[in-house]
Amino acid sequence: MKIKELIFYPIKSCRGIHLSHAKVGDKGLSDYNNSLYYDRTFMIVDESGKFITQRQHPQLARVIVTIDGEKITLSFDNSSMDSITFTPQNQGNMVEVQVWGDRTLAIDQGKEVAQWFQEILSVKNCRLVKQDDYNIRAINPQYSTQSNQPVSFADGFPYLLTNTASLDYLNQKLEDKYPHQQQQISMDRFRPNIVIETDTPFIEDTWENITLGEIKFKIVKPCSRCQITTTNQKTGMVNSLNEPLKTLSTFRNIPQQGIMFGQNMIALNHGKLTQSPPLSPSP
Repeated sequence: MKIKELIFYPIKSCRGIHLSHAKVGDKGLSDYNNSLYYDRTFMIVDESGKFITQRQHPQLARVIVTIDGEKITLSFDNSSMDSITFTPQNQGNMVEVQVWGDRTLAIDQGKEVAQWFQEILSVKNCRLVKQDDYNIRAINPQYSTQSNQPVSFADGFPYLLTNTASLDYLNQKLEDKYPHQQQQISMDRFRPNIVIETDTPFIEDTWENITLGEIKFKIVKPCSRCQITTTNQKTGMVNSLNEPLKTLSTFRNIPQQGIMFGQNMIALNHGKLTQSPPLSPSP
């Protein structure tokens, strides 16, 4: 087993950034060489403060996020729209925001970047907000490892683990179902933070803990999947056949819980993760 990919998503539902070295903290991965912003530090909200994601606006998959020191540049892939560069604000106008059933306070990031998102989403009065470190959004205590354990603007947990063998198994199902169509998908449909390479599909379901390098993680809950898996993460186009979710539902559906792929995790210590180098063939 090795670490195949490390990805963090500075802005919820926008395109992720692949890392060779990642810093592991309470709220998720960050770039080891520039750890100012962690996974899902930012999110877009509507005028009522409710979170906006690819579920409603799949074109968010085309928003490329680039970080240079403190500054963040946003560009809209395959469009003539100008990019925008801004320096995130750590103080300023506090707004109440909602992520699923959680309400918390966040820092509004200003008019200019808000207008940029309003244009690509065609949503009036949406805003970009940054999580405020002094207003903790807590992990569900049913799964947390300590009291008032923080999580970012991720759906529920700081880390999501997926397995290459699981994806290979799903893609074989899709190939068998659509022998004359190209329905196979890449791992980015599941928006993981850590991708491991194994030979056994869904072996992660059998683990309670996993140690990767110097970091030990508690595996807390399978990840239920939604319509975002049907969105091509390069083009923002939604699959007309509802794939791969439709096929995944035939063998990964747990009644009253959802269609599962991957495992949510909590880090039990802090430190560094490194993408494993490719294995050289034996002489």
